[in-house]
Amino acid sequence: MRSSAIRAVIAVLFSVGLSMGIAPAQAAAPGSGLNDWTCVPSAAHPEPLVLLHGLGANGDLNFEVMGRYLESRGYCAYSLTYGVTTLGPSVGGLGSMPDSAAEVRAFVDRVLAATGADQVSIVAHSAGSTVATYYMKFLGGDRKVERFVGFGTNIKGTELDGLVTLMNLLGIEPVLDAIGCPACVEFSPRSDFMAELNEGGATVPGPTYTSIVTKYDEVVTPYTNGLFDAAPNAKNIVLQKRCPLDFSGHLALAVDPNVLKLVANELDPENARSFLCTPMPWAG
Repeated sequence: MRSSAIRAVIAVLFSVGLSMGIAPAQAAAPGSGLNDWTCVPSAAHPEPLVLLHGLGANGDLNFEVMGRYLESRGYCAYSLTYGVTTLGPSVGGLGSMPDSAAEVRAFVDRVLAATGADQVSIVAHSAGSTVATYYMKFLGGDRKVERFVGFGTNIKGTELDGLVTLMNLLGIEPVLDAIGCPACVEFSPRSDFMAELNEGGATVPGPTYTSIVTKYDEVVTPYTNGLFDAAPNAKNIVLQKRCPLDFSGHLALAVDPNVLKLVANELDPENARSFLCTPMPWAG
């Protein structure tokens, strides 16, 4: 019983990275539009983008489609693989999230130095949204981030359809920590990390926050745990309210054409483009 529960938890938590394949942890995917350190931000898009992957993924493959799309919209875009542990080097997001947030802080500083920009905007999938929110709240990111757009956002943890409760009952948390995934423990809605992140609200003045969630999320459960509490600088978008025939689950959001367009519009709301939703069948 205990070993089967462990396998179930790990299978879900690592589904992002393992379903997408393996690539070098810090090399830009060919043609992805990412990590061109000679890129000069345009007047239309003066803030370069920092793209943050989900748990078990890496910076290249998680944003292979979206990176290329955002580059075509005129952005300088950069990604890293953060939170690598003993299960690395191409499987990221597993390390303790405060440590990952410190890695993001250093990477943002590198992007600002290379581009000469005053601020960045962050686009984040899943665990990347949690790490980014921590960075903006506790590590000075509120001064360095103009806009944050998360999709498959995870702000208040996940029950994994009851697996987290089972994990707690069986005492599996130390096992996940020991095998190289302290973030897996931190994602419990009842963890000390989540309590710290959400005390007084997860958002802070300064950045503009947008969260895009799907009702069919099978990783962040309930999906409403990806919604920000009401704040003047926070906006929540439930994908199906904008595109009722889009049944994308957690992983598919990274390549969903409707999500790509929503992200681009939230990054540049003054020049938002109207679009007709593409019906999307269910995909995890």
